Amino acid sequence: MVTAELTVVHNPAQKRFEIHVDSYLAELDYTLHGNVITFTHTGVPKELEGQGLGSKLARAGLDYARANGLKVVSTCWFINGYLERNFEYQDLLK
Repeated sequence: MVTAELTVVHNPAQKRFEIHVDSYLAELDYTLHGNVITFTHTGVPKELEGQGLGSKLARAGLDYARANGLKVVSTCWFINGYLERNFEYQDLLK
């Protein structure tokens, strides 16, 4: 089981947010054009599913957008669902 202390790392060179667990990588990929960040894919290895890593990545990406004055577009089904359930991020949508 994954512990709550896991840290999301922003990897701007790879344009993604990452959580490393042993040899596994959970990621939230994005593109950045001007002041618009587009979340394109959330990937969590099957071995780590159901432990909240996707939500942790979503929060990190959206909080990054807010802190940097970015508008959000999402082509990722997971982020779209997260935004529908978490109204506090609605103001970020482009």
